[in-house]
Amino acid sequence: MATWLSRFLISAALLGMLSACSTGPARAPATLYDQLGGEQGIAALTDAALDHYAADPRVAPAFAHADIGRFRRMFAQYLCQVADGPCHYTGDSMADVHRGMNVSETQFNAVVEGLTASMTSLHISVRVQNRLLRRLAPERGDVIYK
Repeated sequence: MATWLSRFLISAALLGMLSACSTGPARAPATLYDQLGGEQGIAALTDAALDHYAADPRVAPAFAHADIGRFRRMFAQYLCQVADGPCHYTGDSMADVHRGMNVSETQFNAVVEGLTASMTSLHISVRVQNRLLRRLAPERGDVIYK
């Protein structure tokens, strides 16, 4: 009987150690960048947003004389940095970029709506959408009526 009990206790101890080892170290929570799909996700979001902006008569005129290729690169870089990705935004500040554009609240809201619709079309969860929008919201004052 003692042999059976010893084997049982040894087996239980081994199982406990194996299960502790199999869980591995605790993983850091996914960054917003990861939740957006990393580099490919940011690129897809940027393209989808640009498509929305081009089709929206409230937003499209603001891009009439813009270098769309440069805007795409800078916007993707900006989103990547805001989402804690490995990018470093090299463009001008939001205040400088929008100076003289006199962006109205209606136009600003249309840009946010387009970004939100783009995230929804890419099946990005509402929770992740809200995380990104919360990070972008402080820039509002540097964008409208400048």
